[in-house]
Amino acid sequence: MEIETAKSPSQKAAAPLPKIILVASIVAGVQFGWALQLSLLTPYIQLLGVPHTWSAFVWLCGPISGMIVQPIVGYHSDRCTSRFGRRRPFIAAGSGLVAVAVFLIGYAADIGHLSGDSLEKSTKPRAVAVFVVGFWILDVANNMLQGPCRALLADISGDDPKRMRTANSLFAFFMAVGNVLGYAAGAYSHLHKMFPFTITKACDVYCANLKSCFFLSITLLLVLTIVALTSVKETTPNDGVVAEGEIEPQSTTAKSVPFFGQMIAAFRELRRPMLVLLLVTCLNWVAWFPFLLFDTDWMGREVYGGQVGKGRLYDLGVRAGALGLMLNAVVLGFMSLAIEPLGRWVGGVKRLWGIVNFLLAICLAMTVLITKLAQSSRHAAIAAGHGGAEPPPPTAGVKAGALTLFAVLGIPQAVTFSIPFALASIFSSTSGAGQGLSLGVLNLAIVIPQMFVSVTSGPWDDLFGGGNLPAFIAGAIAAVASGVLALFMLPSPPADLPSNKNARPIAAGFH
Repeated sequence: MEIETAKSPSQKAAAPLPKIILVASIVAGVQFGWALQLSLLTPYIQLLGVPHTWSAFVWLCGPISGMIVQPIVGYHSDRCTSRFGRRRPFIAAGSGLVAVAVFLIGYAADIGHLSGDSLEKSTKPRAVAVFVVGFWILDVANNMLQGPCRALLADISGDDPKRMRTANSLFAFFMAVGNVLGYAAGAYSHLHKMFPFTITKACDVYCANLKSCFFLSITLLLVLTIVALTSVKETTPNDGVVAEGEIEPQSTTAKSVPFFGQMIAAFRELRRPMLVLLLVTCLNWVAWFPFLLFDTDWMGREVYGGQVGKGRLYDLGVRAGALGLMLNAVVLGFMSLAIEPLGRWVGGVKRLWGIVNFLLAICLAMTVLITKLAQSSRHAAIAAGHGGAEPPPPTAGVKAGALTLFAVLGIPQAVTFSIPFALASIFSSTSGAGQGLSLGVLNLAIVIPQMFVSVTSGPWDDLFGGGNLPAFIAGAIAAVASGVLALFMLPSPPADLPSNKNARPIAAGFH
């Protein structure tokens, strides 16, 4: 299904590429903090006394807040009448909330101790309460930032589908930059020496390193946000100019219909492009989340053969998994810059998305082979009398295979972080929908699978004898289904705009 073009004198002009880069760079600061969450916060939770079996439920706040916050923020940013713009007030508020959340998380142990927590007891309930509040605020703030950032990128990309795809590719690139910085900072164990005041009675070296990492994270985020918001101007409602295809912020219709009515109407009026996009995105994230949640645990348990809290193998595996995540982020960054030419080479971005979903399925299936090879190497070492108190680490070949798997997964991950959001922006701009609400609706196709996987992956794995492989195989099946739908059911986006500047794409979408 190709989308036609029609003439219109009011086509929105795209902003210069440097300004798009400035807006996209904000996510590097956001992702710096997110990478720290993935690599450091689960051990920190257990340090505060939260049992390992309960720590996974803390992570549910991410999808829950994303399901609620992003659509609400998107709805109101579409209709914001501030003289500072529609998106910028939300981006600035999100950055401020991140700073508050980081302070609460980093100083949770200190605040808990001052409030009466005993240093002798393993469980510190007041510190846990402060941490959970800070963690929820952090996820809410991240959702306040990312949705309006993507919407602002779509706004300043005009009606140019190619520029929208480029903007989302740059967004994914800066996500990779933030990941690399976050994983590197988390892996450096002497960072607290830059901030010696971070070590206190209630906060040991590990806790002090976490504080120091977050100090760097919030500094980067605030600098990037200030530079971007002061350098990039958006068309404000007070200018009296509303681009065609955008929602009039002060319209009577917008004021008379409440938010949830708008959401219900949006779902009722979904047409084929957005319906299929939501379905493909949902299956894509069902495939991704088992590995994203348990990748380092897989390295510690299945590849290295360790057990949590027993011996050194599990910790060695988790550290190796962190190195794999670093390699993944590097590949993700380079791939993000190659999405546009690769899309042209394979015949379109939807075809590229379908192809890399099959690559994702192959990688997830390969975890079975790597696990079996690791088990065989351990059995062979034990049979040869090299076991000792605990089995030996996997062979160099098995380690290299596992790290290569992490790195290769950066290719489909870059596409997942870019193309669905670009397509949502294109489909919404061609149908007259607000960018904020459209991206908020797309976010539901991400957070609902995350909640589903978080709740069901444990019982699903137990059903097949434990371990992470059953969830990975289920993810591989979902990736194949997502690839098939992307190739054969997802409508093609409009072709790149012709040289005639008065052309405007029109097509089915959702309102």
